[in-house]
Amino acid sequence: MSRNTMLRDFLRSRRARVTPEEAGLPLGPGARRVPGLRREEVADLAGISMDYYVRFEQGRCPNVSDALLDSVARILRLTPVERIYLYEIARTSATHAPRCADDQQISAGLRLLLENLSTPAFVLGRLLDLLV
Repeated sequence: MSRNTMLRDFLRSRRARVTPEEAGLPLGPGARRVPGLRREEVADLAGISMDYYVRFEQGRCPNVSDALLDSVARILRLTPVERIYLYEIARTSATHAPRCADDQQISAGLRLLLENLSTPAFVLGRLLDLLV
């Protein structure tokens, strides 16, 4: 299971435990489709956009701030152990995305082509790192 999946599943399960009433939200009319808090409710309570919260929950936000993690932990009523776990998976999910440029290699043919060019040239990797 990937770290992004772990973060998504963890936050989804913790949202399901907190009712809107416990979070200080008014109970709307009709039945709710999801148990507990909706994503937009957590985003609103945390003072961030719905789009940013979705990207955060999916593990697509590098450099998540301590303030955001503390806010989400407070809203979701996380225990101290759960808070530590949130910090761990939120920080590492964004850093495990693509492999680093050290793992990338250029083919022998491309290297030969570059060596025989009369003009300067360079090759960029997947992360726009300078490979050659």
